[in-house]
Amino acid sequence: MEHVVLSPLGLFETAGIVGRSVMILLAVASAWCWVLIVEGVWSVRRLGRAVARARSGEAVPLLAPLAAAGREAARLRVPGEAVGERRHRLAEAMNREGRDLLGRAEGGLPNLAIISAVAPFVGLFGTVWGIMTSFAGIAEAQDTSLAVVAPGIAEALAATAYGLAAAIPATIGFNRIGAAFGRVATALSDLVEERSVALVAGPVPADVDEEAA
Repeated sequence: MEHVVLSPLGLFETAGIVGRSVMILLAVASAWCWVLIVEGVWSVRRLGRAVARARSGEAVPLLAPLAAAGREAARLRVPGEAVGERRHRLAEAMNREGRDLLGRAEGGLPNLAIISAVAPFVGLFGTVWGIMTSFAGIAEAQDTSLAVVAPGIAEALAATAYGLAAAIPATIGFNRIGAAFGRVATALSDLVEERSVALVAGPVPADVDEEAA
C-alpha cells in the first residue's frame, strides 16, 4: 500500500498538478494574509495613538493635514453664515481629510475580506478535484482498496486544510482590525468636533500640528 505522509510537504508531494497548483495558491494567500494582518495592526495602533495624543493637546505630525484643512476652512469667511453652519463647514473639511487618512491607514484590509471569502472556495475546488482523482483511480484499477483511493482523498483533504489555513486568520483579522478602525474613526470624529468648536470659538490659531509638520 502506498504510504501517504500526513504533513503539508508530504501531502503536497503526493498531489497531482492541479492539487499542487491549488496548494501553492492557498499557501501564497495565507502568507499574504499574515502580512496584511501585521500591517493592519500596526496602522490601526499608530493612528489610534496619534488621535489620543492629539486629543490630549500634543503635537501630532500624522494629523497635520486634518488640522491644516480646518484652519484653511476657518480663514474662508462666508457672508451671512451662521455659527452652526460655519462649524459644520469646518468639521466637514476636516472630516474629508480624516476619511482620506483612514482610507490610507486601512491599506490592504479589503484584501483580507477577499481572501476570507475566496480561499474556502479555492480549497473546495481542490477537494472536489481530489475526490474526482480518487474515482478515476478506482475506475482505472477497478479496485476500491484504500491503496487506490488514499492518494486522491489525501489530496482532497490537504486542499481543504490549506483553504482553511488561509480563510480563518483572514476572517478573524478582517473583523478584529475592522472593528478597531471603527473605534479609531469614532475617536477621530470626536477630535474633529472638538477642533471645529475651538476654531469657531476663537481666532484661527497657529496650530501645533502645523508647527510639528
